[in-house]
Amino acid sequence: MTLRGRFIPERSLALFLDVDGTLLELAASPDAVRVPAALRNTLELASHRESGALALVSGRTLDDLDRLFAPSRFPALGQHGFERRDARGRVTRAGVDHRLLEPVRARLCAWLDAHDNLVLEEKTTALALHYRRAPHLQSEVREMMESAAAALAPQYRLFTGKCVYELAPACCSIRAALEAFMSEPPFVGRVPVFVSDDETDEQGFDAVNALGGYSIRVGRHTRSAARFQFATVSGVIAWLRERNTSMRHEPVVSRRDRSDRGVTGLLSE
Repeated sequence: MTLRGRFIPERSLALFLDVDGTLLELAASPDAVRVPAALRNTLELASHRESGALALVSGRTLDDLDRLFAPSRFPALGQHGFERRDARGRVTRAGVDHRLLEPVRARLCAWLDAHDNLVLEEKTTALALHYRRAPHLQSEVREMMESAAAALAPQYRLFTGKCVYELAPACCSIRAALEAFMSEPPFVGRVPVFVSDDETDEQGFDAVNALGGYSIRVGRHTRSAARFQFATVSGVIAWLRERNTSMRHEPVVSRRDRSDRGVTGLLSE
């Protein structure tokens, strides 16, 4: 069924929104993504409605997020929890020795000379190898990245995404980052809502569930800690836009008085 703006009754929410695959359709490469002005406006309105309690969640760097959403600049969690910018603009980063990646980076670059249809995304402390343009190379990409992860263990671990394998610091935690947001203004005291399509964000769903919030997975998935589901990116955007308008004049429903009657465990567009 189509989700309506009021399927979450509370007025005071803390919104945590994944970017690629949730707010934006996936592209052939990370650099090919563009953010429509209409989406920026929708997010600005949602942030204003929640008194600033809206944060982006991404595997991208904070700099990349700012470039995509400019001139808007939101609180954000980047690189799977390695870096976090709070509502006051303060940035904290985990202590990671990125020099450990240099031998692996050199090895991957040499390997990519013979595979120009693959894309290596180089981040501050992570390396992501995208094979969306060459899905037939998935097994080779996986073997290469698994070998690299083994060489970097236990400092690094391998993340699996949609047509991408990523080496990222093992110490990074989306769950810890979300919990940190929820302990600070303007997020503290609100009901958390985390929307993501990404397998790597399952620990974020666990965190939101433990906090009594709403965990929402985007796409068709049979296994997930998320308790609700949007079928498509367009469904997420439509829900945000409708909520921006439909909740404007409705009475406040407190967290204590919340009723989930009528909301199924699987919500799709």
